[in-house]
Amino acid sequence: MTYVDAPVNYLADLSVKPVTYNPPPGTGMPRRDGNYRYFDVRVHNARPYVNDLSLDRQAFILTGHDTRMRDFYDEAELEAVYYPEVEALIKRETGAAKVVVFDHTVRTADRAVERGLRTPVQSVHNDYTERSGPHRVRDLLPPAEAEARLKKRFAEYNVWRNIAHDPIEMMPLGFVDAESIAPRDLAVCDLVYADRTGEIYQGVYNADHQWHYFPAMTRDEAILIKCYDSAKDGRARFSLHSAFTDPTSPANAKPRQSIEIRTFAFFD
Repeated sequence: MTYVDAPVNYLADLSVKPVTYNPPPGTGMPRRDGNYRYFDVRVHNARPYVNDLSLDRQAFILTGHDTRMRDFYDEAELEAVYYPEVEALIKRETGAAKVVVFDHTVRTADRAVERGLRTPVQSVHNDYTERSGPHRVRDLLPPAEAEARLKKRFAEYNVWRNIAHDPIEMMPLGFVDAESIAPRDLAVCDLVYADRTGEIYQGVYNADHQWHYFPAMTRDEAILIKCYDSAKDGRARFSLHSAFTDPTSPANAKPRQSIEIRTFAFFD
C-alpha cells in the first residue's frame, strides 16, 4: 500500500479553548475540552522515501536502532539500559553536545487503564510549545546551567518505538510533514495534571497537511520526532502527530504496545 485514507481527530476551530485533563495513570481516560472533530486524511507510506526525510525539514525520521532491553515494562531496566541507548541515538542523529533523557510513557491498546498505563493518543498534537520548551529545561537543569544552555540552540526530541516482538498491526503513529504546517495550525492547549499544568499544541485542521506513517514497525526501529527547536533560522521548529485507526489492520490485530522517550538535546 502506498497510502491509506483514515480519520484523524483535529480541532475544527478555536471556538472552545482546548484544555486536556490527564488523570494519574491507571485511574481513567483523559478528558478533552475543545471543538474536536474527525477529518479524513490521506496517510502516505513513508518507507519508500525514508532516506529523504529530515528532522530539520519534516521534523521526523525513521532509523534502525537495536536495543538490549528485555522488558520495556521494567522501570529499573528502562533507566539503566534504554535511557543511555536513547541518549547515544540522539547524539548520533543530531550531533548534540549533551542529551538529557527525562521522561517516558508506555502505551498499550490492551487494558491500559487497569494496568496503570496510557492508551494511544488519538488527537493531532505536539508535545511542547514556544513557552513550555524553555520552561521544561528550567525544570530539569540546575538554574545556572539552564540559563547557559538556553542561550544556545536546544531541541526536544521524542523517540518512539514498538516494544512488542511482532510488527505493529493496529493504531500506528501518523506524522504531518512540518513543511506543510502553518503557524495558525498550532493551538495552545493547557495540559492539566493533579499536581501541575503544562502546555502543548493541538493541531487545527488544515487540508494542506501532508500525512505520513511507517506501517508494520518492528522492535528494532525507532522514530525520532522533533517537538521543539529554539533555532529560528528556517528549519522545522514544531511538528504534529497522532495515532490513527488503520483501515488495513486485520480483524484480529494484536494490540499496539509502544514507548516514547522524551529528551532535550543541547548544542554548542
